[in-house]
Amino acid sequence: MKMEPLEKIFESHFGRKPAVLSRAPGRLEILGNHTDYNEGYVLSAAVTQATSFAMAPKEGSVCTLVDCALSGEFKIDLDNMDAPRKGDWTNYLKGALVELRRRGVRFGAFDAVLRSTVPLSAGMSSSAALEMAFCFALKTIYGIDLPKADWARVGQAVENKYMGLQSGLLDQFSSIFGRKDALILCDFRSVEVLKNVPMPPGYSIVVANTMVKHNLVESDYNKRRESCERARDVIRQVWPQVKMLRDVDRKMLESCCDKMDAVDYRRALHVVGEDERVMRGVAFLEKGDIRSFGELLFESHESSRVNFENSCPELDALVEIARSIPDCLGARLSGGGFGGITIHLVRHDAAEGYCNRLKTAYKAMTGKETQTILCDIGDGASAQAL
Repeated sequence: MKMEPLEKIFESHFGRKPAVLSRAPGRLEILGNHTDYNEGYVLSAAVTQATSFAMAPKEGSVCTLVDCALSGEFKIDLDNMDAPRKGDWTNYLKGALVELRRRGVRFGAFDAVLRSTVPLSAGMSSSAALEMAFCFALKTIYGIDLPKADWARVGQAVENKYMGLQSGLLDQFSSIFGRKDALILCDFRSVEVLKNVPMPPGYSIVVANTMVKHNLVESDYNKRRESCERARDVIRQVWPQVKMLRDVDRKMLESCCDKMDAVDYRRALHVVGEDERVMRGVAFLEKGDIRSFGELLFESHESSRVNFENSCPELDALVEIARSIPDCLGARLSGGGFGGITIHLVRHDAAEGYCNRLKTAYKAMTGKETQTILCDIGDGASAQAL
């Protein structure tokens, strides 16, 4: 069913036309799990599922928002944003406003309508899509001049400083810098796109949602990050030049194995291995070796399951089923883990049948339903003044 244009909804609700339309996509982490905050490498993609805003400036200090998925209006008072309120989705917007104000950026109040097709709490970065769509609308109506990478840092500050989550830059970075039909190789030390890596034609990415919702603020995400930092500190005693796990190879890690906690070693082994898999994956794609690339997805998931322990029985079930279906070249959990989604690399002409087989087998194995989404790789965030 065709959706009503967002600008029409805005005009109907507020009695005037919006000044800007913006959109920012969700993202898929293809390879490079928990490497971003270790200043490593990630292969990611923006998807066509996105969050969109229609916005216009207004006088005063109270902003009014309408979410097409929810009833009623939501308010943000620009004079009262000091602390987040538990369970309030507008925290993601208030956090961005607080960070912009901290940077000395001037802005005023606004009216806005938003709509999203990014699944919530499913590892496709619905929060980053919300943050970046909001920020791109705000920058357009108030002429805020920041480099794209700094907008990603604004989004990260929302989660790190305002929400209390130790997240990296991957989600916002991918939402901003995505390119249609290509993966992006990101370097999270220099915070730049090293290259765009086209996906071979004839293959699709199927997202399978375990329907197990994660909340990273309340999960073991922060413990994983702390474990990586402890492992790095042990290695640094031998190699003082090491700044982050990105600077460590397997030989260096193995030589320090008996000096660190066994759990910290496994966490570091996952991150070091993921950096290696990212670079091998790029090489395979550039040679057109899609089957070897797919095997890296399976390897990545096994490391998440055994070493990083950020999988769960439902994620493992989806990957186990994927291994048994010849149409799937590779599968792994994507995102923070502890629930959420798996991604599956399949032949495009077999994708619909694959989804049906996956759903049936998952139901038989777990007694639960899974939602599958056929994802196209799309462009990054944008805004258009009206």
